[in-house]
Amino acid sequence: MQIIALLAIASLLWLIWQLIRAKRFTRFKQKIEDELKDKVIAHIIEELNETRSEMYPNNECHQEATLFYWCQYKSRILHAALHREIITEKWLEESGNLRNAQHLFHIERQYLL
Repeated sequence: MQIIALLAIASLLWLIWQLIRAKRFTRFKQKIEDELKDKVIAHIIEELNETRSEMYPNNECHQEATLFYWCQYKSRILHAALHREIITEKWLEESGNLRNAQHLFHIERQYLL
């Protein structure tokens, strides 16, 4: 009887730990949407305006398509922020979100192409 009780308690603790991890991951994804998305959009628009030429007109249509591509998924927003050095890997480590970033890239890997 004690073994069953111990297994039940261990299972309950494991489920609680999984719930805590899931909530942290959800908060991380919301942080990407709330904090990073606006910075990425501003940086992309600035970058497109700076590289405008006859060969690359970067007009309104190009901007909309670029923003749609980079802001469609949270993994792309995070990738753009890392690529454009809005955030760094050190920031991810210090904020405790490196594992969440790795997990996000893993589950949304088909969108990173």
